[in-house]
Amino acid sequence: MNDLTLAATTPAALQQLWFTRCPVPTATGLAYKLGWLDEEFASDGMTLATLQEQPAGSALARHHYDHALPELIREGGNMLALAARAQGADTRLIGLTWIDEGQAIIVRAGSGLHAPHQLKGLRVALPAYIAHPIAAHVRGSSIARGMSLHGVKGVLASAGLSLDDVRFVEVEATLRREAGTGIGGLQCLWAGLEHLAAGRVDAVYVKGAAAFDAARRLGLEVGIDIDALPQRYRVNNGTPRPITVHRSLLDDHLDVVARFLAQSLRAADWAAGNLEGVQLVLQEETRGSALAVTQAYRNGFHHGLHPDLSPQRLALLRQQADFLLLHGFLDADIDLDAWTDYRPLAVARRLLQERRI
Repeated sequence: MNDLTLAATTPAALQQLWFTRCPVPTATGLAYKLGWLDEEFASDGMTLATLQEQPAGSALARHHYDHALPELIREGGNMLALAARAQGADTRLIGLTWIDEGQAIIVRAGSGLHAPHQLKGLRVALPAYIAHPIAAHVRGSSIARGMSLHGVKGVLASAGLSLDDVRFVEVEATLRREAGTGIGGLQCLWAGLEHLAAGRVDAVYVKGAAAFDAARRLGLEVGIDIDALPQRYRVNNGTPRPITVHRSLLDDHLDVVARFLAQSLRAADWAAGNLEGVQLVLQEETRGSALAVTQAYRNGFHHGLHPDLSPQRLALLRQQADFLLLHGFLDADIDLDAWTDYRPLAVARRLLQERRI
């Protein structure tokens, strides 16, 4: 039996398959919204469920962070996946995507700040570490802080500057909700925007459709479009974005994981020719307005939802892991070679090709 032969265990032996994804463009999310994942496993006697649709306060929600649910397939930001692995989670990396998600430096309207070198000497918002119910995950789960720090570093580096060239001002990690403001969802992640509007900082890093909605609500504007910079300066929590599973799921049900990935690859193929359809799904997935989705996801992003494990993407993930380790977001270094398992994606590609014949 070679490495690409499906495991002997039948899918029916697995009673429950969970998956989770972040509120961003993912082939997993599209495959689910299109009904293809349910369709794939309908005859297997197996329940397919997503953590995003569990009741508020459900104990299951924590597994988006700790990856301690053996039957879980996770397509999400790399900070949580890397932090869990660094803390000893017995997971495997089975795919990476690269989707530019509207990373930007937001400034006050009329500031005249439009180039990376203009950040020198300015006050930049830095979200505080969060208080997280999973004690071991306080640092790895401080996503806004990690994204902001690396986002600003990339912009500065593109102009030959370093983190020492700006003054960071620590702000609360999340935006306070106030009745009647219309603030909700991921808009609350970018607390620095309120400080920017009030003049307490000069620039704020943001990512994603909901962040653009929040900035627009406060009368702020994009000063620096990070997506316009070379790729090495755009590495962050979602670039590249990993797909991870528990090792036991691969040991016992490689075929199930491969079939799941095959539907994700199919959805990525569909997305490449259906931009309007993808944008409609993204309004729900990202919790952003139609305008913000168009602003945050552009430049042909719908052509690149396919996961892979190319040397280039693995090198970019290594760059992110090194940054997180250096700045205290990881408890230990990670052996990417030992973490990566190429088999599921290879089997998924073969399955999809066979079904097309």
